[in-house]
Amino acid sequence: MHLIWDWNGTLFDDHHIVIDAVNASLDAVGSGVAIDGDGYRDHYQRPVRVFYDVLLDRPVTDIEWQKIDARFQEAYLDLIHQAGPTADAHDAADYARQRLATQSILSMWTHKLLVPTVASHGLSGFMVAVRGSELPSGEQKADLLERHLVELRLNVDQKVVLIGDTFDDATSAASSGIGCVFYNGGSHHRSELVATGVPVADTLVEAIDLAQEL
Repeated sequence: MHLIWDWNGTLFDDHHIVIDAVNASLDAVGSGVAIDGDGYRDHYQRPVRVFYDVLLDRPVTDIEWQKIDARFQEAYLDLIHQAGPTADAHDAADYARQRLATQSILSMWTHKLLVPTVASHGLSGFMVAVRGSELPSGEQKADLLERHLVELRLNVDQKVVLIGDTFDDATSAASSGIGCVFYNGGSHHRSELVATGVPVADTLVEAIDLAQEL
């Protein structure tokens, strides 16, 4: 079995700083709008620009989107020292290795920032690959996943499971014909994750057990 881990909100517990960065980016366009954890879960969706359309209750202009994207990235990096691996991230990675599963990380976060961050938290050694996005904001995770599967020479005849925390993870996995398990990391309400029919785990170790059961 090969496990593909999502990073942000799954292996990396950054939901709290994401909310702060979203609020900073909303402030950058003078929106007067601010959200909390429930507000994020109520509205989060991809593409992220659509998420902001919903938050502002109107289409975001191209100029506004440039400001929002730049301010979010800046604020996120300013706050990243306040985030770290999910409580059982190392235990889960070791557990998967004991189960003889190979592992990789696939994230929509910028590749050049992802790689050193994963390494700084001691998780690189568990992974056969760490892959982030190298294209401008707006890339689809399904496309990134498809390239990742090709790079690792993984195919639908092998047991491959993506573990992530958003609807986009499940949609991307389905488009590539691989399995998916949700980790309840805070991006969506748990009840909404359950309603999709995709298995939902409250810990990363549990997510591995659910992946093996697929």
